[in-house]
Amino acid sequence: MVHNLSDSDSIIGNYLAELRDVDIQKDPLRFRANLERIAEIMAFEISRKLKYKAVDIQTPLGIAPSRVLDEQPVLITILRAGLAMHSGFLRYFDRAESAYVSAYRKHSTPEDFEIYVEYLAAPVLDNRIWIISDPMLATGNSMNAVYDALKQQGSPKKIYIAAGIATKEALDRVSKHFPSNTEIYVAVIDKELTAQSYIVPGLGDAGDLAFGEKV
Repeated sequence: MVHNLSDSDSIIGNYLAELRDVDIQKDPLRFRANLERIAEIMAFEISRKLKYKAVDIQTPLGIAPSRVLDEQPVLITILRAGLAMHSGFLRYFDRAESAYVSAYRKHSTPEDFEIYVEYLAAPVLDNRIWIISDPMLATGNSMNAVYDALKQQGSPKKIYIAAGIATKEALDRVSKHFPSNTEIYVAVIDKELTAQSYIVPGLGDAGDLAFGEKV
């Protein structure tokens, strides 16, 4: 199931516009902040799908019946571009555990590349709720490679994928590769993917814009 948050107008459109703007992109602090704010909106939307339990909270004047999360998800991010979105999710799921995965493209030609996963640090993943964040879903190959690495450590109870910009090609590929208990949240879906597997109009390299150009 894919949830496209641009199907209806909301403030997320402002944040996407600034992320794409070549002049505003010159401010990496602003770029990271907009990724974080998109992640916060997605965190709220995903929180509405989770299970809650009833608790009684002692206030200075009495007892307040309340409802709180029944269990904390595991927040999983793909290094390094996903770090800004991860910060946004942590602001909402502030007691959640975190997992970090390094995945990158290794090109043999400008058009041909393989995805390598070199690093994974995670808490217990088996029978947990996974929320995987990454700003860009271009081909979907990185997301699929990350899932293949993660599932070696356990089977998820439920998976939520959160991405800023995605292509239809990537969404189709990820939907086929991930288990049926997966839901995908995207801020917007762009139509074009270049021969070098970059999204158009997209926004460029999210990792470089947020944290500096790679050498």
